[in-house]
Amino acid sequence: MRKWYPAALIAMAFGASAAVYTRLPARVPIHWDLHGHVDGWAGPLRAALLLPLLSLGVWLLLVALPRIDPRKENYAKFLGSYDLVIAATITLLVAVHMMVLAAGLGVSVPVARVAPVAIGALMVVLGNVLPRARPNWWFGIRTPWTLSNDRVWERTHRVGGYLMTLSGVVLILSALFAAPVARMAGIGAVLVASLVSYIYSYFAWKQETSR
Repeated sequence: MRKWYPAALIAMAFGASAAVYTRLPARVPIHWDLHGHVDGWAGPLRAALLLPLLSLGVWLLLVALPRIDPRKENYAKFLGSYDLVIAATITLLVAVHMMVLAAGLGVSVPVARVAPVAIGALMVVLGNVLPRARPNWWFGIRTPWTLSNDRVWERTHRVGGYLMTLSGVVLILSALFAAPVARMAGIGAVLVASLVSYIYSYFAWKQETSR
């Protein structure tokens, strides 16, 4: 069931687009700034198909990548976690699509508050999954040092998991505040977590190779 959950979501996205297509206006909001103001528009056809097609492409790509990975045997060791990442990613994309359709129908959507919560939730999921990931070429914190040493991979993903989870929580909490600086703080937390994980992988590699 978990494997077909993304397919069901994508089918629902296409179905929702078909159901409301004739009621969409000539200009549909598809992008918002940090203040929650619309700064990007599209015609009804593009607004109805862009994110469902993107979701379909992302799903097919994520399913196909393990099959061409030189270390594809490692996916069996964290397959459940990898499926969870796929499901969470597609859920986010479809949720954004529903938000676009709702905005096109004239519904007032608090994008500045909803978006940080949705993205932050995805970060929390990724943070909890990262420590379970095993060395591969597509998913995880892929640096020259994690890819060259399995022990470095394990240590980096344990630390990176904590940092990613924390950054997701910060991003979710930023939605409680109206000021754009709160959104920037949340985005900054994600960037810092990524940078620190990258740097940590080098020092972990230095420690492991000096033993």
